[in-house]
Formats: sequence, C-alpha cells, structure tokens
Amino acid sequence: MKSLIEKALFLKKLRLFNELELESLLAIAEKLHEDEYDAGEKIFVVGQVANRIYLIGAGSVQLFDERMKLLTELAAPDYFGDEAIFNENPRAYSAVCKTDGILLSLSRSHLLSTISECPSVAVSLLQSYAHRQPCRH
Repeated sequence: MKSLIEKALFLKKLRLFNELELESLLAIAEKLHEDEYDAGEKIFVVGQVANRIYLIGAGSVQLFDERMKLLTELAAPDYFGDEAIFNENPRAYSAVCKTDGILLSLSRSHLLSTISECPSVAVSLLQSYAHRQPCRH
C-alpha cells in the first residue's frame, strides 16, 4: 500500500472509518505509518506503552494474554490496539503476526485529532466495543 489513495480506500473498508468522506480518509491516510512484519514477529507485548492503534493491511495477527493463551486471531481488514486511545495503561495483551503482513498504525494524538474533526469515528469506536467478543481487546 504505497499511495495515499490506496491507504484511503483501505480505510474505507474498516468499520471504524467506513462512513467518512474521501477528504477525511485522505487526511487520516497521510498520518498512517506503514510497517512490514514477518510471521512470528512481535508487534507489542504485555506491559508495553500503548500509544498506537494498528490496522491490518495484509496478513493475520494473534492476540495473547499475559500467560500467552490465545485470545483471538484477526485478519485484514481489521484493527486492534484501540484501547490505547482511551487510556494510558500499558498493554494488557501481546500481539504477534501469525503470517507475514503489513500493518498500518495511527498514533493516539493523530486518532484523537481525527475524532475531534470527525465525531462519527468516535461513534464507530463505541459501536465496535458494543459488538466485540468478550475475549477481544
């Protein structure tokens, strides 16, 4: 996902951003950081500072509790780490790539500015929490 338009179109696939206009999506896409991960690579671990939300552009990710018990598995296009936006607590779970993949991330400050500009993003986040599986973070 190299171009801004590709990133904006990807964002449109996520429930979190699917109601936004292209102009807003492009503004968010400009703030995304893109990284490639190898299968088995740790994204973050329990206790790490939580300051980014992660969007799965390609591949799959597994989330584990502090005892390394599998909580859930996610695949593109999904997201995780969104609890970092609402509190400053360290991560309560670990995230590991199950397959090679591409993750896009957005910092807390960028997401909060997006929410202030586009309140529908906050509504989407709340709706995702309401529909979330109990074991998913």
